[in-house]
Amino acid sequence: MRAHFSTVITLSSLLLVSCSGTNKWELATIIESEIKTTSFPADTISIVDFGARENDPSFMNTNAISAAIINCSSAGGGVVLIPTGSWYTGPVTLLSNVNLHIAEGAELLFTTDYVQYLPPVLTRWEGMDCYNIHPLIYANGETNIALTGKGIIDGQASNESWWWMNGNPRYGWKEGMNSQLISGRPALLSYEQTQKPVEERVFGIEGALRPQLINLYKCNTVLIEDLTLKNSPFWVIHPVMTDNFILRRVTIDSKGPNSDGCDPESCNHVLIENCSFNTGDDCIAIKSGRNNDGRRWAIPSRNIIVRNCRMAAGHGGVVIGSEISGGFSNLFVDSCEMDSPELLRVIRIKTSECRGGVIENINVRNVKVGRCSEAVLKINLKYEPDEPCARDFPPFVRNVTLDNVTSNESKYGIYIVGLDASENVSDITVKNCVFNGVEQGISVTGARKVKFKNLFINGKKVK
Repeated sequence: MRAHFSTVITLSSLLLVSCSGTNKWELATIIESEIKTTSFPADTISIVDFGARENDPSFMNTNAISAAIINCSSAGGGVVLIPTGSWYTGPVTLLSNVNLHIAEGAELLFTTDYVQYLPPVLTRWEGMDCYNIHPLIYANGETNIALTGKGIIDGQASNESWWWMNGNPRYGWKEGMNSQLISGRPALLSYEQTQKPVEERVFGIEGALRPQLINLYKCNTVLIEDLTLKNSPFWVIHPVMTDNFILRRVTIDSKGPNSDGCDPESCNHVLIENCSFNTGDDCIAIKSGRNNDGRRWAIPSRNIIVRNCRMAAGHGGVVIGSEISGGFSNLFVDSCEMDSPELLRVIRIKTSECRGGVIENINVRNVKVGRCSEAVLKINLKYEPDEPCARDFPPFVRNVTLDNVTSNESKYGIYIVGLDASENVSDITVKNCVFNGVEQGISVTGARKVKFKNLFINGKKVK
């Protein structure tokens, strides 16, 4: 007990001094040491033992996979093996103490028969609480769970399946398609604003709130490792109120609408390392609930480390927001590479007076950028200005540091859009950075204490 108390005191002390820049990265070391890791018995059972059938698109292995997971968990835990081959399935629900291992050469392919994903389950969708279409892989309230292996998980989403539901012709929607199938989002936005009871916010296929590939709701101690994740209907990995989460050596390739790579929401102690992102939306987007729902829970995201990752296409490399009403503190982005003509921003903070909340202690170092189309750093406190909401909750962004970030091509180096009261964005430091190929330099409005130290843009030192 005494040793644990000492650790808490050390962490608190580092939090107090972090604003001055001292010991920020020591705090990252302590955060990493505190992340709980998974552990499983060596016992392994194969889905084949429960009637799974290989390479047969007409046969759903949903029941076999479910039976194997239930058997494994009830026996005290272990490994459920998806062996080499192609395995077709409906939704999968993970249980405590189970490592679902997709072997090298194995492919887990999810059906695009929408009805298979009913009945709806409790989740969050764009930061709003609801019952929605069952995520392809889901867990609720489970502890010590993992998805591992060098195999492939393929959601099989495309312009013909799932993606067209966003209502954009680019992704397959056509005039004359059932308009009810794009009605769920405005309804959920209305329910959030009026605070309709969550048990009455129920959406089936007709709501077209596309499901996540992996959704972990109120879980603890989770590992996702070595896999390739493809073609998600919506966000790829979405842990909600899930602490001690590790994502390691995972390749995410999903170019559909809203295909965020990993969205930790109201999570604490998160490590994302050695991953590759090629996504249709933000690569990593940190969240903590939208508007009234986020404030009702008031659970911030905290203590997130991102390192040695590679980002290609995406709206943003590492993003905070926009659903960030619960606030966020302590981000450490280290030694990442980002490069794509389809990458819009490197580090992005997006929020508004609908959201509120405090975003603080954002630390980025040793990032190499080839191309991004808009800005290396973008902070926007006027995101989605036409959103119908009560604009009574001014957000605050403070203590953001970029150190040793290089970029070869962008429209802006720094782009900050604050509120009229400049104290809402403060203490932004960009140091030891080199941004070349910049079209319009720096644009800063509504911010104070923005400091440039040894910053070079197009070969000229910024004073």
